Amino acid sequence: MSVIPTVATTPVRRRAVAMLGTVAVVSSMLMGSTVLAQPAYPTKPIRLIVPFAAGGTTSILARLLADRMSQSIGQPIVVDNRPGAGGNVGMDLVAKAEPDGYTILMGPIGLAINPALYSKMPFDPLKDLAPIGLYGGVPNLLVVNPSVPATNLAEFIAYAKSNPGKLNYASNGNGTSSHLAAEMLKSAAGLNIVHVPYKGGAPAMQDLIGGQVTMLFDQMPAVLPQVKSGRVRVLGVSSIKHSAAAPDIPPIADTLPGFDMLVWFGLLAPQGTLSAIIGKLNGEMVKALNEPAFQAQLVGMGVTPMPGSPETFSRYLQSETTRWAKVVKDAGARID
Repeated sequence: MSVIPTVATTPVRRRAVAMLGTVAVVSSMLMGSTVLAQPAYPTKPIRLIVPFAAGGTTSILARLLADRMSQSIGQPIVVDNRPGAGGNVGMDLVAKAEPDGYTILMGPIGLAINPALYSKMPFDPLKDLAPIGLYGGVPNLLVVNPSVPATNLAEFIAYAKSNPGKLNYASNGNGTSSHLAAEMLKSAAGLNIVHVPYKGGAPAMQDLIGGQVTMLFDQMPAVLPQVKSGRVRVLGVSSIKHSAAAPDIPPIADTLPGFDMLVWFGLLAPQGTLSAIIGKLNGEMVKALNEPAFQAQLVGMGVTPMPGSPETFSRYLQSETTRWAKVVKDAGARID
């Protein structure tokens, strides 16, 4: 009687199993070496694009955060100012950059405002950029040249109404929060004031101090030093409540009920950037924002830190885009 050999004792089968085992081991080694061969991030300086001129709030806050993150991430984070088109020039540069983590954006509130404000956008903020994390929120201050015969908002409104079309206001550029805040004020108070756009907050402030323009809305960190020095006169803060950094400045909403604008900032990368890189940058950012000394510095400037996950920022950007579409429509602002 013949005996049928079992699978385990078949020589051919044993050789096949041995070969498969060898292949599995080699494959595992190759996969492991591939993972180990991936370079650490970052291995060179990171460029942080600020879509406005140097000297403004966006640039000031970008440099503060870049300094903090550079200390722990192991590479310099270099701020690169690329102003123009209400921030669209710099933001588009990042949207079209190589998604390798070495070109990132200090994203302003214009990411949510501009799609409703501009008839043509060179990029889609929700599709072409990957959120890293929110940085913080800050109110605008309404300031005027000291020669203006008004010490509060009600007096300024009366003065502007008695001089229709004769006053002008500076902004940080078409489509910026500085521009839109002034348009909200004009709409709410029924004013006729001429818009003079600049390529950032610093040149706008220079001309306000020099008397070339009458009025300016700009973020508190950039404006508060000028207020304290007496170079400009402050009439109100754009947040619905008083700011802890300057509790004596009245909210515009005290005179124009419902007026509310909080400007926010965040970091973003080109869409397609590896999640591991996004996670690394978010972790370093959150660590910096949670440092007690850095938090105190920001709060003293009027900035509320807003550390969180990329997913939280993504949801916030979507909701803000919806919100500002209505605000822009109600204000009647439009840029072709």
